[in-house]
Amino acid sequence: MQFSGKSVIITGAGKGIGRACAQLMAARGAEVVALSRTQADLDSLRAETGARTIQVDLADPAATRAAMREAGTADHLINSAGINVLESVLDMSDAGFDAVIGINLRAALIACQEFARARIAAGGGGAIVNITSIAGHRGFQDHLAYAASKAGLEGATRVLAKELGPHRIRVNAVAPTITLTELAVAAWSDPVKSAPMMVRHPMNRFAEAEEVASAIAMLLSDDGLMVSGAVLPVDGGFLAV
Repeated sequence: MQFSGKSVIITGAGKGIGRACAQLMAARGAEVVALSRTQADLDSLRAETGARTIQVDLADPAATRAAMREAGTADHLINSAGINVLESVLDMSDAGFDAVIGINLRAALIACQEFARARIAAGGGGAIVNITSIAGHRGFQDHLAYAASKAGLEGATRVLAKELGPHRIRVNAVAPTITLTELAVAAWSDPVKSAPMMVRHPMNRFAEAEEVASAIAMLLSDDGLMVSGAVLPVDGGFLAV
């Protein structure tokens, strides 16, 4: 019960890594406040973990602020919500760019801002983990807006760590490789597509959502009290070679 007596707000908690985070944090004793766009996902998560749930479309800045204020003061924040629109450099559309940047970067920063304001009003302390991607470090086909959003979030993580550090709020990020969520399994099930990517991983496999969640829990825990402004790859060595 590592997080007994602690509370955590998780964006994008309905599916994928966010859901794995909600499950793990609840199992380790935390009170989970789950934000997601899809009510059915929230309902099943609440039945499974006892999480308090808030339905919100994070593409809407005002709705994002309102949801964070409804969530209230928490000890931790995990920014997991994210989308991708696959468009090449030459085909990138205004709508695709705005959608990706709006959720992956703007909504995450709004969540960080509202979390920090509440924590400072409560006396300070707490921790944030933003979920970025190896796509912020390597160039992948059709990932222009996505890469920009994730690299931007990593840069913002360092600014957040600097400005919030005096208030004893730690801010870090994790940069996962391909993570085998339900959607990713379908996308990468073809060996013709997955083999060239797999061979670039020294561990010769992709990540599981639970493994990313465990790394996030480590950064939030007291084991990471002197870690802030860091970006932790959860990539099986991909970025090392």
